[in-house]
Amino acid sequence: MKSNENVTPCFHEIRFHGRGGQGAVSAAALLALAAFEDGFESQAFPKFGSERRGALVEAYVRISSASIRAHNQVYAPDAVVIQDASLLRTEPVLQGLKLNGLILLNADEKPVQASSGFRWISLPASQIGERHIGRPLPNTVLLGALAAGTGWVKLVALEQAIGNHLAGKGEAIVKANLNVTTVGIFVLMRRWLKKRVAMKLIMTIARDAVSVRRSVLAGILIWRRYPLPLTPPL
Repeated sequence: MKSNENVTPCFHEIRFHGRGGQGAVSAAALLALAAFEDGFESQAFPKFGSERRGALVEAYVRISSASIRAHNQVYAPDAVVIQDASLLRTEPVLQGLKLNGLILLNADEKPVQASSGFRWISLPASQIGERHIGRPLPNTVLLGALAAGTGWVKLVALEQAIGNHLAGKGEAIVKANLNVTTVGIFVLMRRWLKKRVAMKLIMTIARDAVSVRRSVLAGILIWRRYPLPLTPPL
């Protein structure tokens, strides 16, 4: 994919873990497309187990400011996205994750005995998907949190990728997925923002909102205008 001399030099590898039907492959494709929209080189490809719903699925993404020459699986990712928390108990999903690497987990809280040396983002993505899409799909919720938590792709690029990728499924599907993406970011902000002045500013703008959607957008506008570090502690 295309490269842009104006982008900041970078190279990121992301590995997605999930089960069939959770949209892990689509999430990888959307992330790569968002990186492309942002001016980076990118690639995404899946690894399937047996072809059935609920079977194990892996997908890989590389984002780079230079040409990508590797085309093998990702063995030492900078981040892993775990779309089914039960995989932490049954599969080596953290294998090869770099020190201080990011774990994005579809769960309300990280495990009590969470592995140290990594950064954790956990949010109930399936519940958010169920509430706003009508199906427990975690993929676009987690992508929003990944974009906010890393800054590897811009939110506007992710929104454009979602709109382009899902356009054939109808306007309602596109809007629902854009909605859960912003909800995922807002949940992340609400959990991590420590500066009371920022939270007061968000609530001041959002207090007259007549819907959850407007409240979420108010928070996103603040995040875009006054970006704060969203990296969680070890």
